[in-house]
Amino acid sequence: MTNKRMNPKVDAYFTEGCMRCPLGGTPNCKVHNWQEELKKLRMILLDCGLTEELKWSQPCYTHQKRNIVLMSAFKEYCAINFIKGSLLKDANGILIKPGENTQVGRQIRFTNVRDIVEMEPILKAYIYEAIEVEKSGVKPNIKKNPEPIPEELQKKLDEIPALKTAFEALTPGRQRAYILYFSAPKQSKTRESRIEKCMQQILNEKGLND
Repeated sequence: MTNKRMNPKVDAYFTEGCMRCPLGGTPNCKVHNWQEELKKLRMILLDCGLTEELKWSQPCYTHQKRNIVLMSAFKEYCAINFIKGSLLKDANGILIKPGENTQVGRQIRFTNVRDIVEMEPILKAYIYEAIEVEKSGVKPNIKKNPEPIPEELQKKLDEIPALKTAFEALTPGRQRAYILYFSAPKQSKTRESRIEKCMQQILNEKGLND
């Protein structure tokens, strides 16, 4: 499999994974479970003229330096993730919200390469539509952290500049998931405990459920 648009950094992803968990770089990394599927998805994305990059430790496909699709591997499936998926028409009803609090991103999930081959024309249509959405300049209606940042989290962000930088670098959806999780307990002590346990995860630029 050769393609002049392939990025060597993404080649490394196929052998080492995203390296965001202890399984990275080992035979047990989830990326090894979906090699055929991910490679086929990679070819489809490159065939659509997208530029291959590595962002957030995952293959990211861009158009004119704008993010269009992320590709990722999970325990039960692999997926392509449309950054502005909520703006797509989804004529085939195949887009899935990755998480309960996700506002804009949408996934298409796969568990075998046969389905990817059969869906290739549909997938390309969705990818081309996502490119046109980005080119149009249409903006999704995002509620950026509508819930107030809990006092305990704000204190930590003020005390630790690196934590503040890492938290602000997260996607709005990941920020919101953390805020909801930290805000849920009634007792301040419990909120502080949750924040302490998640600090390293935030510093590693990971989402709550990564």
